[in-house]
Amino acid sequence: MQPLDVEIRDDVAILWIDNPPVNALGFHLRARLADTVRGLQDEAGIVGLVLASRGRVFIAGADIREFDQTPKPPSLIEVLDCFDGSGKPIVAAIDGAALGGGLEVALACDERIVTSRARLGLPEVKLGLLPGAGGTQRLPLAIGPVEALAMIADGEPRSGEAAKALGLADRLVESDELLEVAAARARALAGGSGRKRLRDVSLGPDELPALETAADEILGSRGGEPQIRAMVECVRNRFDLGFDEGMRRERQHFLRLLEGDCSKAMRHAFLAERRSAFKSTGVPAAEVRRVAVIGGGTMGSGIAMSFANAGIPATIVEADEAAAARAASRVAETYERSVRRGSLDESARAERIGRIEALVGIEAAAEADLVIEAVFEDMDVKKQVFAWLDTSARSDAVLATNTSYLDVDAIAASAGRPERVLGMHFFGPANVMKLVEVVRGEATSESALATVIEAARRIGKIPVVVGVCHGFVGNRMLSRRSEQVDRLLMEGALPDQVDRVLVDFGFRMGPCAMSDLAGLDIGWRMRRATGKAAPVADALVEAGRLGQKTRKGYYDYPDGRKAVVDGRVEMLLREVSERAGIARRAVGQQEILDRLLLPMINEGARILEEGVAARAGDIDVIWLHGYGFPRWRGGPMYHADRIGLDEVARRLSSYAEATADAALRPAPLLKQLAEEKRGFASLAPEHKE
Repeated sequence: MQPLDVEIRDDVAILWIDNPPVNALGFHLRARLADTVRGLQDEAGIVGLVLASRGRVFIAGADIREFDQTPKPPSLIEVLDCFDGSGKPIVAAIDGAALGGGLEVALACDERIVTSRARLGLPEVKLGLLPGAGGTQRLPLAIGPVEALAMIADGEPRSGEAAKALGLADRLVESDELLEVAAARARALAGGSGRKRLRDVSLGPDELPALETAADEILGSRGGEPQIRAMVECVRNRFDLGFDEGMRRERQHFLRLLEGDCSKAMRHAFLAERRSAFKSTGVPAAEVRRVAVIGGGTMGSGIAMSFANAGIPATIVEADEAAAARAASRVAETYERSVRRGSLDESARAERIGRIEALVGIEAAAEADLVIEAVFEDMDVKKQVFAWLDTSARSDAVLATNTSYLDVDAIAASAGRPERVLGMHFFGPANVMKLVEVVRGEATSESALATVIEAARRIGKIPVVVGVCHGFVGNRMLSRRSEQVDRLLMEGALPDQVDRVLVDFGFRMGPCAMSDLAGLDIGWRMRRATGKAAPVADALVEAGRLGQKTRKGYYDYPDGRKAVVDGRVEMLLREVSERAGIARRAVGQQEILDRLLLPMINEGARILEEGVAARAGDIDVIWLHGYGFPRWRGGPMYHADRIGLDEVARRLSSYAEATADAALRPAPLLKQLAEEKRGFASLAPEHKE
């Protein structure tokens, strides 16, 4: 099937793009576009061209899989050279997403006619790249350099209405009149002023000062990202260089970034996200029309808001009227903060609050298609809830537990219908964080799994299917890092030193500051319940240092928020080390980094070997979206492949011997892959789309 076909309507040729699923600009579509535009130049009865698309997407951009392959001509730049060289006007009719190369195609047209369903953006920054086919050169000419730099740097799409207001779109019309208006504009241009190429537009020198101010601001906050520095330079080039030279420089930057470690890691993250969300169960998902959330605390309220935000009514179920009132108040306060920040208007706030009700009694979950338990992290409490749900929830309802550690199979057994039970581990705040670990129990049916995956996608989450074990994937690996934090602090490192190493690596917060934010008593209670110990963290709790909530933890918090190093913590560390018989020493930054990251990678290898995660990329997605792993590093397993698994195994063995910590010995799978000179990526099952 051709990715593009031509329909002649009187004296205008409609070029229908039809390259499912997202009309990506792969080789075949590029070649067909170039040949078609060239071929229509000799058609005397055709005065203009309209570029339109079949399906819900205009053009979603390049085929990212081609980035690591030998390029096949014509390149997109060569295609757009054909557009520039056309003697007949070309109008883009956009009724869906025009992203990346798709927007660059539209920018090479004479006019852009859009509908309210249109979404126009240049998301290349999220792949560690900049637009490589004229985006940095044509967009400033369409909407001005300041707005263009902002749009290229944030990578977020603009709506059809916003595109019209910016000047990016020439007309905003209804979908049913899109082709008619686009064809009329092609005829008008052919019979009037002719071509309206953006390359023929110039910027005035009076626009440069505002651009420099905007550039200084973005470089000040994001100048460490190589693609940001490159895109600033490219937009500046619109003032200093001719169009063709600006295009040549843009392409140079694109190719340099394409080969850089940052972009390779971010492209891996992008593909890993797509693959982790792809799960064909072989059975259709049931539609979730109403959800019930058992427990209206911070997590439960956030889960309810996630569904309400997506248009799905949610019932919060609480034990008594006072608790239900607190849950309703929590929801209202959260939405009110959004209104004050300007991220939500009053009408949207009212609509969303109207979709959430807080009721008393488990029977309030009776009509829900999906019931999510979000009560205390206590096995007995959760079992009791599921026993109640077995008699109260509909027989075809899917029952999910939001546990972050506990045995989903044990919880499912208490429901009497384990095939309808699974885990949905949301991350807090649940109405903001995109990750959901979907925990498939031993008895979970394909139907229940498909329903939850689809529901998670519908509310804008990234679902990653994992198996049952203590802590699943993310928290199981985090526990290894936490163990090493405690050991490093006993051996001689200080909290600010440990935190600084991870922040320098790219995390927003270090592990000690993060523990203070969450509350040190949470981990302490869990260790007490499981018989484990963390000498330093336990000593802090026993000294009343619970974190920010008590204004003292690993750090002091005089104002309740800002961390200040406290000499009393170092004294406490020395006491803990002395009791354990450990002579404190200077610990280097590289050792700290290795001992924080490599044990997590080692645990990831065990997780893969046990089949708890299907792909190393799934583990990366969990850490990117649930734990703040820097995206430009690709994720822990990708980072390990970049280091080389033979080197990872060598360092782990060395630390295991030096510290007498058997947990640091390379896992069997890691050791095997290292010996075979392979990486975790070699384990990925074939993915078909």
